[in-house]
Amino acid sequence: MPAFTLKRIDEMEASFGGSYKRARAELGVTSFGMQVLDFPPDATRYPEHDHGHDGQEEVYVVLSGRGRIDVDGERADLTPDVMVRVAPEARRRITTGDEPMRLLALSGVPGGVYEPAPNSILGVPDPLAQGRSQ
Repeated sequence: MPAFTLKRIDEMEASFGGSYKRARAELGVTSFGMQVLDFPPDATRYPEHDHGHDGQEEVYVVLSGRGRIDVDGERADLTPDVMVRVAPEARRRITTGDEPMRLLALSGVPGGVYEPAPNSILGVPDPLAQGRSQ
């Protein structure tokens, strides 16, 4: 493993139609999760979810743009000067308004070992491309 890895976000392997950059894998990070999510304006399709199944807490950091996060019925604005931590069992959903948003998502297992999600591994096919002719 090199002493450091440098990569432009827009050059990273992406999934989910290009909106999910596999930043963790591209940089060789193994101790925590890290993805860059690009949301278009008026994004509403990001699924509500929790991490009760894998125990991961998440931290979201806006790199550009604006959006909103709903956590267990509470709404907060996401702007570049705000960081949000969400507990594993909390339900969360992210949306945007009239502008796009680029979001850094960090994750780890408190007191445990991080295991990468299959969709964060380099070379795994894009789930949105399955069933399409290549």
